[in-house]
Amino acid sequence: MIIYKDKLTGDELLSDAFKIQDNGVLWEVNCRKYPKGKDSFVLEGANPSAEGEDDAGGDDSGPAVMVHDIEENFQLNWLKPDEDGNDPKPSKDAFKAQIKSYIKKLNNKLKADGKSEDEIKAFQAGAAPAMKKIIANYDNYDIMMGSSMSAEGMYVLIDFREDGITPFATYWKDGLVEEKV
Repeated sequence: MIIYKDKLTGDELLSDAFKIQDNGVLWEVNCRKYPKGKDSFVLEGANPSAEGEDDAGGDDSGPAVMVHDIEENFQLNWLKPDEDGNDPKPSKDAFKAQIKSYIKKLNNKLKADGKSEDEIKAFQAGAAPAMKKIIANYDNYDIMMGSSMSAEGMYVLIDFREDGITPFATYWKDGLVEEKV
């Protein structure tokens, strides 16, 4: 199995268990949403009423929460409004400044890692149109960050396919380093 880590922070962001669609400098990965929590099961042969449990089973912690598989698998953190209405998702202008900074840091990291001049030029040539596409669709994205929540790290962008049902995540391909486990 291959785990993909953020090249700048070391946060685990993806694995080869997901089908990766290579779009030049960006990778897209279909996600799956499923309910987490409020597990209700009874072991075969168990008698919940005799064991002092409700007939309904499960816990009373509230309704199930919908999560993305990548969110759970890699402990990603949402940048979305909390119950008090505080929205940590950056404004479009702040995001644009952050993504420019990220691309510059990633470009420097590629040079420091000894990537060839052709690989660096290919990244630079693809980064500008990819950034324009991302900024143009910024309002469509939900944003997650790696477990460290480092400002240096990659934002994982979540959007939906044309069917309006299938979520997908977008990653900067050159911002990931693979590790075989």
